[in-house]
Amino acid sequence: MSDSLNTLFLKRGAEKRIRGGHLWLYSNEVDKQRSSLKTFGLGEQVLVKAHDDKRLGLAVMSPNNLICGRFLSRTKTSEFSKGDLKKRIRQALSLREMTYSQPYYRLVHGDADWLPGLVIDRFDDVFSVQLNSVFMDQFGPTVVNVINEVFEPKAIVYRNDSIARSDEGLEPNVEVILGELPEEVILIENDTRFRVPIMDGQKTGWFFDHRENRARLNGMLKGKRVLDVFSYVGGWGVQAARHGASEVVCVDASAFACEEVLANAERNGVAEQVSAITGNAFEVMKQLVDQGEHFDVVIVDPPALIKRRKDLKQGEQAYHRLNQLAIRLLGSEGTLVSASCSMHLGRERLGEVVRVASRHVDRQAQIFFDGRQGFDHPVHPAIPETDYLKAIFCRVVRELS
Repeated sequence: MSDSLNTLFLKRGAEKRIRGGHLWLYSNEVDKQRSSLKTFGLGEQVLVKAHDDKRLGLAVMSPNNLICGRFLSRTKTSEFSKGDLKKRIRQALSLREMTYSQPYYRLVHGDADWLPGLVIDRFDDVFSVQLNSVFMDQFGPTVVNVINEVFEPKAIVYRNDSIARSDEGLEPNVEVILGELPEEVILIENDTRFRVPIMDGQKTGWFFDHRENRARLNGMLKGKRVLDVFSYVGGWGVQAARHGASEVVCVDASAFACEEVLANAERNGVAEQVSAITGNAFEVMKQLVDQGEHFDVVIVDPPALIKRRKDLKQGEQAYHRLNQLAIRLLGSEGTLVSASCSMHLGRERLGEVVRVASRHVDRQAQIFFDGRQGFDHPVHPAIPETDYLKAIFCRVVRELS
């Protein structure tokens, strides 16, 4: 069967990184004399061989990108099949069932679950799917079929409106692809109930990756006044109120998100403690500073401010401004939760941002917890880019007078 697949040859020495476990092939590692990238199609499955003809595995191609290929298997010599997908999804499920007692989690996390280009979030018997590569887009009907066979869901939704898809030249596509959505899609996280805006919310409808970080913070909030910036539908803020915060103010640029915050607060019996402000986060925070407002806890969890490496300088400046404003809004002693999902901003660098921001406003900071992404967002040990989420918990105090 291997004769039906084209072969991609690597330059001498390029195989070392692959044999070390990495899943990505870079275009500058390809021996273009023996296997020109122009001969491969988008989404094509190929056999990959080292310069000495030794087999390295099965990969899927994106020949026009810097990352021109991603491995599907190190051992297969035939095309990736429905049976292979089902095995991978069952492997992913076993990790989630080992770490979570309720069926609300990221079921498949792309490369880290050895399924490049595929994201699946589970909300009990409703599944939200992103097909973020040409290969996975072509494989989409099989993905739906396997989910249906393994889980017998009420509904499967395509949330194919990601930046990754546009980078692959794919059109956006948001639709219920199987079954019928219930009137409300509900998830439970850390004893708090939320409606998932699965069709019109951000990404797949929810951000599971901060679950463990939110759980850690929830135990510190009794009687505290909390500001949740970039709140989306209240993942941090509504949970804060549910776990004892005396007052929570949520800030988001989306009026829809702010309405969902208030609805989720009502759903959890904490409507009196929660309010929401619609507006640009930087502008709202500056207004709160000018008004002399102070909080015991400030959470800043922005979208990726550094989407590409070329944006690093400008993005770091934005993180500095954001954290300075957050620290100004803390009282004489307070807690800052500074989060970043920008993979190009390293963990140590975010700590440095917090240090500089605190000194800029004449405060001292103590980092007492260094949060990461949840168990359902595993890290591939050979791909540092999969370790993308940071959540630094800092105690911030004023200098002695």
